[in-house]
Amino acid sequence: MDTGQIVIVSATLIVVIIVIFSIVASRWVKVGPNQVLIVSGRRRIVRGPDGRPTSVGFRLVRGGGTFVIPVLEMAEVMSLELMTLEVRTPEVYTVMGVPVQVDGIAQIKVRNDDVSISTAGEQFLSMGAAQIRQIALQTVEGHLRAILGMLTVEEIYRERDKFAQRVQDVAATDLANMGLQIVSFTIRDIRDTQGYLDALGKPRIAQVKRDATIGEAEANRDAIIRSAQANQEGQQAKYAADTQIAEADRDYKIKLAEYTAAVNQKKAEADLAYDLQKYQTQQLVTAEQVKVQVVEKENLIQVQEKEIQRREKELTATIERPADAERYRIQQLADAEQYRLRTTAQGQADAIRATGVAEADANKARGLAEAEVIRQQGLATAEAMVKKAAAWREYNEAAIAQMFIDRMPEIAAAIAAPLAKTEKIVVVSTGDGASAGASKVTGDVTAIIAQLPPVVEALTGLKLEELVQKIPGMASKTPPPAPEA
Repeated sequence: MDTGQIVIVSATLIVVIIVIFSIVASRWVKVGPNQVLIVSGRRRIVRGPDGRPTSVGFRLVRGGGTFVIPVLEMAEVMSLELMTLEVRTPEVYTVMGVPVQVDGIAQIKVRNDDVSISTAGEQFLSMGAAQIRQIALQTVEGHLRAILGMLTVEEIYRERDKFAQRVQDVAATDLANMGLQIVSFTIRDIRDTQGYLDALGKPRIAQVKRDATIGEAEANRDAIIRSAQANQEGQQAKYAADTQIAEADRDYKIKLAEYTAAVNQKKAEADLAYDLQKYQTQQLVTAEQVKVQVVEKENLIQVQEKEIQRREKELTATIERPADAERYRIQQLADAEQYRLRTTAQGQADAIRATGVAEADANKARGLAEAEVIRQQGLATAEAMVKKAAAWREYNEAAIAQMFIDRMPEIAAAIAAPLAKTEKIVVVSTGDGASAGASKVTGDVTAIIAQLPPVVEALTGLKLEELVQKIPGMASKTPPPAPEA
């Protein structure tokens, strides 16, 4: 068998299994605990109540499920729930000929035993719940009317429970023959249209009212008598109580005075003892406070000493040790850099030594030529310096003063240069003459230039006034110095 045939056979088996499962699932019927499933179509042998085997053509399933064989079996559901019957009778004549109407409530259901379910199934399986309720209602109403005709109105009215139990007992037999049972039956109302029930209650009502009136009168009489006696007894009790109260008040005041005197005496003694104890305690407290202050100051000194030690350790940890570490690090870096430079220099020296031997001869020749040139340049420079020195010897102080005078315009321009960079000058005139207006600015520049001779004298020791007098042609123009005072 090849692979294709195996696949076909497997698919066929799967389809067959699915079909069988679908058929089983579709024919599996379930009912709840309030229902019974009656499956009919196949006969089977069961034992009846008397123990004899009997052949029946159905089976019962309560609160579960079963498989219903297709074609051969049929399944129907019957409810086991309660059904409420509202029993209302028209006017029914009692045994005394009085017409009455009775309303009641009955609760019925199908019995749980197999025999009752089979009986109910035979009679009500094709009927709905409304039809079953109607049949049971007619049965209960019929028995209710029959029982009403055998009782008096007094029996019905006074013994409702017995009446309802009697109806239930009588109707139970007929309902059991239909597979049903009465769970409960109660009488809601009994009434008549002739006023019999009202008349039946009037004598009792009148008797009750009479007894109530008599009882009220007797109670009022007894109350008045008891009230008078109570008032008399109350007056006597009041007098006795007032006497006892007066005596008790007298004794109370006497005892109170005695207690007050004793309390005052004890209070005075206690006050004196309290003051004495207060002063003694205050002395002790003061001494203890002094001790506490001494201890606090000693503790404060210890705390300050600890703080000083802590600050010393903190300075050592935060400044000295980091400084030592930084110094050591810098020293190590310097040693490393020195070693690197020394090694590099040594390497470069070796390299230069290696390469310099070859270049030494060429440099020697080139150096000799350059040295000759430098010698010639030096001789020329020396000769120029000799001549310059001779010129400076001839260039006396008067010439230096002349040079300074020639430079005066440049000095004035340098002093006034900041003014040229000023975008705007606001001059506030505070008077007349040379110190007012724009002349104030030029006067300031002149004053600054006039301060130069003392500055030059302080820096160089040269007196410009004496140098100017030594300039040829300027001695006669210079005024003689003022005589000393």
